[in-house]
Parts: sequence; C-alpha cells; structure tokens
Amino acid sequence: MSKLRSFSKIAAFAAGLGLCGWGAFEMTRPIYDGNAGFTYGSAFAPVRDRDVGFHVWYPATPGGRAITVGGNGVFYGTPAGRNAPHQAGQFPVIIISHGAGGNAGQFGWIASELAQAGFVVILPNHPGTTTGNASAEAAVRVWERPTDVSAVLDELTGNAQDYPFINMERISVLGFSAGGYTAMALSGARVDPGRLQRFCDGSDHGMSDCAFLAHFGIDLHSLDLSPAGQDLRDPRVRSAVIVDPGIVSTLTDESLSEIDIPMLVINLGDEGTIPAGVYAGNAASLVPQAQYRLFRDATHFSFLAECKPAGPRILENEGELDPLCEDAGERSRTNIHAELLDMIVSYLREEA
Repeated sequence: MSKLRSFSKIAAFAAGLGLCGWGAFEMTRPIYDGNAGFTYGSAFAPVRDRDVGFHVWYPATPGGRAITVGGNGVFYGTPAGRNAPHQAGQFPVIIISHGAGGNAGQFGWIASELAQAGFVVILPNHPGTTTGNASAEAAVRVWERPTDVSAVLDELTGNAQDYPFINMERISVLGFSAGGYTAMALSGARVDPGRLQRFCDGSDHGMSDCAFLAHFGIDLHSLDLSPAGQDLRDPRVRSAVIVDPGIVSTLTDESLSEIDIPMLVINLGDEGTIPAGVYAGNAASLVPQAQYRLFRDATHFSFLAECKPAGPRILENEGELDPLCEDAGERSRTNIHAELLDMIVSYLREEA
C-alpha cells in the first residue's frame, strides 16, 4: 500500500477520534491562495531497512492550508499550500537531493518555483546525513544516498494510482554538494573506492568535510568502502542537474564517459574560487552530453535558502565551521537564486 495513502488513512482515523489537537490547529490556518501545493510521502528503503520520508511540491490551484515549509532561526522558510488541489494534467518529476547535514526544507525556495513552473518536485531526507539525523559514520556510506532516491522512485512508479499528477516517463534529478554526487551516481557515475579512501590524505580540498571526519575519529583507510564502487544508476532518470558535486574527484573516468543522459553541471563561483573538492569542470568534460557552466558571484552555500539577519550570528554561536550565509560579489542571494532558477528551468524544459 502506498505510504502516502496509509498516512492519509491514519490521519483521518486520529482526527475522527478527536485525538489530534494538531489537526484542529491545522484547520485554523488560512486558506492558501497560491499555486505551489505541498504534502509529505514516505518510501521503504531496503538498503536501510527503514522508511525514507520525502517532501512533495506540485502545481496547484488555490485551496488547502497556508503553511511555511522549512525555516528556522537561520534560514527563511517558503510558503506553500498543504494538500492544495492539484492542477489538471500530468507533470514531469524532479528529484532534489540535499547536501550532507542539510534537509529537504532548505530547498523550498527552488521547489516552490519549480512547482509553479509546471514540475512535481520530490525531496527525500537522507537518513544519517539530514539535519538532526546526521553522523560522520553515515556520511561516509555515500552509496546509501542514491538507493534512497531509487526507493522513492519505486514508491512513485509502483503506486502510480496515488500520484496521478506525475508523468512517470519524465524523471530528472537535481543534486547539490553530497546530493550532487548522489545525482551523478544515479546517472551512472561510479566511485573508485581507493580514491575515496585517500580522499583526506594531505588535503582538505578547500572544504570542511575532512575536518568533520577527523573530529569524530573517522579514518577512511580503516573502512571497507568497496560498496561505493557499485553501479547505482537508475534507468528511470532521464536527465540531471548537478550543482557543486561532492567527492567528484573520486569518480572514475570510464564511468563518466559512459553516462548516456543529458546533464547540466554547475559550479558556484568564478574559475579559481571554487573549492577543489567540488570543482566539476574536468568531470563534466568526460560526460558526452554534459553542459558545464560557472556561476559568478556565488559560493558553495549560495544554493541554500536565504539567511535571516540573525543567521550569521546564530551560526557563529553554534560553532558552525562553514560560512552558510555568505555569498560572493555584489549580488544578493535573492538575485543569485533567481538567475539559478532561470538557468535550471530553461534546461529542464528542454531536456526533461
């Protein structure tokens, strides 16, 4: 049975018994008057032997309840219509994979706009590398992330009657940072386990990843990383957008040259400013149908949601190692997001 359908039945049952004060609270929310619908789903992931939760954004008509998705003291959230009516028709799907330590809610800014542009957007929360559910041990098991996405696709395609608004023949994947690796693996890229074991030898690649692993006592040479070398391609993925992919230097040249789907590869920043750990120009040159673009005045973290004024101070007080709220140049993150969105939507309309 579809997890989406099961959750709906459980919620209806609880509300019918008068056991859900949360449901009463939901009924007090104002009616949503926009075109970005939102709901939740869940898929069983065999590799993890547990469910993976995901967000669903879709083209909607006014209705449902007005909510804010994501957002906290650091980042702004995004307005949406919880269970708003679907627009008529079927729409192409974009799976978005977040970075390590991130979460689905951080990408409401692009998911909402993509939904209003005519796409259904699915955002899994990857167990073990999601905000509030993250560990250094889990971060190393990179091969689990692509299997999360395949599990979600199994849920969607295996229960098509519950997702009548989705065109199952038009599935794309968009990934950022560790999610960029995830999207490349789903497209056919394979990791060289030996390179992965040597990843932190003598260099931090301009990122905080190796310091994070060292802080928690992770020695890559002591781990069995052979599962990282398996072929994790999902043939249901028809095109990909890759943004600052993590561990890109560990991908084999042979596997990159065998990727047979269209791919847009974006690095955030100008030549010479991009951290070596996510520089993807060389990898993109090996993918037959890849387009490679640099995005000026941005940093690796410009793809995250906009920060609130107090965000930088909160991050500093929490000891955050990365400058999550900093961009480069004179442009605001709002402007950067708008241009990135135009670039990605134009590409997906042509290739998805």
